[in-house]
Amino acid sequence: MTSRTIKVLLAEDQSMVREALAALLGLEDDIEVVAQVARGDEVLAAARAHDIDVALMDIEMPGATGIEAAAQLHKELPSVKLVILTTFGRPGYLRSAMESGADAFLVKDAPASQLARAVRKVLAGERVIDPTLAAAALAEGANPLTDREREVLRAAADGSTNAELAQTLHLSQGTVRNYLSTAIQKLAVRNRAEAVRIAREKGWL
Repeated sequence: MTSRTIKVLLAEDQSMVREALAALLGLEDDIEVVAQVARGDEVLAAARAHDIDVALMDIEMPGATGIEAAAQLHKELPSVKLVILTTFGRPGYLRSAMESGADAFLVKDAPASQLARAVRKVLAGERVIDPTLAAAALAEGANPLTDREREVLRAAADGSTNAELAQTLHLSQGTVRNYLSTAIQKLAVRNRAEAVRIAREKGWL
């Protein structure tokens, strides 16, 4: 156990969950939640303002995902330890989180004591990963989609036409069509809607 207080930032868009996590961590003698944000794009500024040791982040947040925020923090404040805590135990999310520099990946139904231990462990230089998710990620394999294919699929999720996607992404309609076609083929599905669904389920978007 560390001899000083560990300063933690909580990033979670659901206020009840965020406050519950803060209360639970506040029961620990050596952990203090010094900042709370509800948006992923507020994480970096809050981390800088409060000189935190550990950032504890949800994945699904407005502004930026926890994985995107983790990548930004890892680049700008490499000494800050990153813990991803999510409801979505998807293998692809685990891989993305690790690639973004996360030090721990836990699901929200983990016991509070496990979360506190994870905070201490990452500060000590250890990596903490939910074992069930780790096994699933190994079994699942790597994300077959390129960054561009993922970008086009994400944009297509709202039902936009190829012409609308081309305008939004500053690509030609033919290029958009090619990216969608390749993604559909890689995921072995029939159309873009199924491609979006499968990619989301696996945590690849």
